[in-house]
Amino acid sequence: MDGYPQEIADRAFAFAVRIVALCQALDEKPGTSRTLANQLLRSGTSIGANLAESKGGQSRADYLSKVSIALKEARETHYWLRLLIATDMIPENQLTPLLDEANQLVAILTTIVKKLKSP
Repeated sequence: MDGYPQEIADRAFAFAVRIVALCQALDEKPGTSRTLANQLLRSGTSIGANLAESKGGQSRADYLSKVSIALKEARETHYWLRLLIATDMIPENQLTPLLDEANQLVAILTTIVKKLKSP
C-alpha cells in the first residue's frame, strides 16, 4: 500500500530525531521531567514507526489502521509538548518549532485518514 507521499514519512522521521534530542535533554533533569520524557519519546517516535509499518500493510484496512495509529500518536505528542510548556519545564520559545510541526503532522495525517476512509 502506498497512499501518502514519502515526504510525510521523511518529516515524521526528522520529527522523531528532534524528539529524541529533546528527550535526552529532559532525561538529564531529575524527577517528573524523566517520566514525561519517556511518554514523549514513545509517542513522538511512534508516528514515523507506524507510517513505516503501514507501507507493508496486508490490506487497506491494515494500512488505514497503522496510519490512524500514527495520527493518534501525533496528537498525543502534541499533548506532551503542550504539557512541557504549561508546566514550565521547557520554555515555550524552545518548543514552538516542535509544537508547530506536531500540529502540521496531525493536520496532514488527518487528511490522509479521511481520504482513506472515503469510498
